[in-house]
Amino acid sequence: MKKLPLIILSFFLIALISCRETDIFTNDSDAKLSFSTDTVHFDTIFTTIGSTTQQFRFYNPNKDAIKTTIKLAGGTNSNYRLNIDGLSTNEITDYEILGNDSAFVFVEVTIDPLNSNSPLVIDDSVVFYTNGNIQDVNLVAFGQDVHLYSDSVIESQTWINDKPYLIYSSILVNSNSTLTIDSGVKVYFHNESALWVLGTLKVLGTSDLPVSFSGDRLEEWYRIAPGQWYGVYRNDSIEYLTGGIQFWQGSKDNVIDHAIIENGVKGIQVDLVGDSPNPTLILSNSIIKNMSSIGLLAQSSNVLVYNSLIANCGMYAVVLSLGGHYEFYHTTIGNYYEFDSRKTESLALNNYYVVNDIATVFPFNAKFGNCIVYGNIENELVVDKYPTEEAPFTYVFDHCLMKLGKDFNTTDTNIFKKIIRHKDSLPKFMDTFESDYRLDTLSAAKDKGSPFYSNYFPTDLAGKDRTLDKGPDLGAYERIETK
Repeated sequence: MKKLPLIILSFFLIALISCRETDIFTNDSDAKLSFSTDTVHFDTIFTTIGSTTQQFRFYNPNKDAIKTTIKLAGGTNSNYRLNIDGLSTNEITDYEILGNDSAFVFVEVTIDPLNSNSPLVIDDSVVFYTNGNIQDVNLVAFGQDVHLYSDSVIESQTWINDKPYLIYSSILVNSNSTLTIDSGVKVYFHNESALWVLGTLKVLGTSDLPVSFSGDRLEEWYRIAPGQWYGVYRNDSIEYLTGGIQFWQGSKDNVIDHAIIENGVKGIQVDLVGDSPNPTLILSNSIIKNMSSIGLLAQSSNVLVYNSLIANCGMYAVVLSLGGHYEFYHTTIGNYYEFDSRKTESLALNNYYVVNDIATVFPFNAKFGNCIVYGNIENELVVDKYPTEEAPFTYVFDHCLMKLGKDFNTTDTNIFKKIIRHKDSLPKFMDTFESDYRLDTLSAAKDKGSPFYSNYFPTDLAGKDRTLDKGPDLGAYERIETK
């Protein structure tokens, strides 16, 4: 084959350069890029230190060429690296892409999933700056060796204490199925993630090895920060904020024992399960704390709570609404929320709702024995009873320490039995900011409980024996003086 003369090659090169110079580049702000995906997931869970590569494409759907600046948001500190259309770089300025053309971005991530100090989720993004527009593609990888559940419907199974469980998007325990969680298991939730239960949940922690439910941010700043995880149910135009642990209608025989549920929006929600002779949920020896909204919300439900602490919530600590049957024994409802100015009471009781001026009223029954209801606003109890007598509404506070407003009427001894409400009768908790609701030696709750309830629950939330001194203390914790 004959070689082309140098003059002819030069002619072709000049022609090609001339063609590129005639490309029309638009500066129109409406001329944006489009992408093959909005999120790149690295789903492989490694067992050794390693890396993996994923890819996506970006498109110029416009007839004219455009220039875009592409950069990795995390820069040089990121776990990710980019290769943009064959060029290994984490940032490129004025990248030219012709009209109706596309290019590839290859993304590599290196992680050590066995490093327990690594974040559970490693997030970053590839950012595109185009004609004044900022667009991005999210990058998501998992930084520890975990059991990963994402947008799943699960059947009967047991979670064992071998490595953490990460719920990246809300999962559902199917009807007629049981999820059992063994002692010591740690369950982490990513943003907009929850555990939904149509069937049955059995959380079987112990005093030494509780089961924990929390957000997946492990940095120190997030240790007590509320609002990190929650569920969102979307159906057509409806968007419904659910509990972090949500029991839907039809769920039954649920048990949560020795659990710590923290740093979400709503901790537990028991939703419209109907009138059942047995508790839909037994919550025992557990802590719900640092919720930006509500600790425990139960609607038209049957719930038994004992030896538990529900504390530091941005709105209500406990809401019992739309009727139902509820029993609380040796439980501390303490609300000293520090992240905002709380206006709502710690405990709310309700038996109705109104739509288009038409009220639907439900039977309501609740009992609180040897409990504490206290916080940092003037009144910590609201009773929202429908004014007519369409359905029975009964509640009792027996041997309880309560913070009530000066105008709150407690003269009915069928409702308020041997309660302590004097403004100088303080619970004197150890450290409310750290959710340490153990009692100081000068607490007004000390030795004031009824043995009738402590005989049923002789050990406290920390495993201490309530029968060793002259009387049981109110609330979840027993203070035993050492000589």
